[in-house]
Amino acid sequence: MTERSFETATDALQATAIITGGTGGMGLATARLMGHDHRIVLADLDQTRLDDAVRELAMAGVKAIGVVCDITDKASVEQLFQRAESEGSHVRAVVHTAGISPHMGTAERIARINATGTVNIAQAFFARAADGDALVNVASTAGHSIPKLLIPLRAFRLAEQRPDDFEKAIVSRARFVGRKLKPGLAYAISKNFVHWYSRFLAARFGERGARVVSISPGSFDTAMGRLEENHGAGDLVKSAAIKRFGKPEEVAAVIAFCASEAPGYLTGVDILVDGGTKAGQEFATAQKRAL
Repeated sequence: MTERSFETATDALQATAIITGGTGGMGLATARLMGHDHRIVLADLDQTRLDDAVRELAMAGVKAIGVVCDITDKASVEQLFQRAESEGSHVRAVVHTAGISPHMGTAERIARINATGTVNIAQAFFARAADGDALVNVASTAGHSIPKLLIPLRAFRLAEQRPDDFEKAIVSRARFVGRKLKPGLAYAISKNFVHWYSRFLAARFGERGARVVSISPGSFDTAMGRLEENHGAGDLVKSAAIKRFGKPEEVAAVIAFCASEAPGYLTGVDILVDGGTKAGQEFATAQKRAL
């Protein structure tokens, strides 16, 4: 793991926010907002991307460091948190945006990164969570669209103690739709798990006065969002109330608010930020049934 040192100007800030996937569009936009009252630690796999992101934030007046971290590796995640705490600052918020889309990997890789990676981040944060802290997990509207029969709910409870079996269950269920669509279903299941796991963790974190919320973006104008534009993301916009791709700063505003201390009674829920896509789909389905 490598990192860049904090600027001395950040010493006056007492709380730290870790943002995984911090070099992506949503992560970087969230860092710009949270950086005004938090030390920012960006986590990603690529040091060059991290260096570029830190420089971009510096131009916006936000001091940050970049830490290379593999969220599928518990030891790497623990090192991330230790580095974030090395300046004597408490990690008050974690925004977990890291993940891959269906066209970025196999079903196996999607299950490991999106699902097990989320568990690793949550467990490391819980070990040091305190009153007023917040974990915001970025999920997806895809997690809401999957039929219940395709959700391996029993396997979700294996996630913490038997991650290999948990991942195998996701991949096995994803085979139901054939090889071509397998990564897409694995992605939807992994994001449904993020919804479930955020609810599951709420009581555990709540005992320490901390909160857990998941956010489900729809189609957004990010590198990942545009990668999926011709594979479903573009079609979702047609069903939306706001017929355009969302802007990274629009979802970042919701993420930053949820991660702040202001919504102190908000926990255990998923918040859709989809431009009204789910609402549009539901009403369209209802109208067809009425005909």
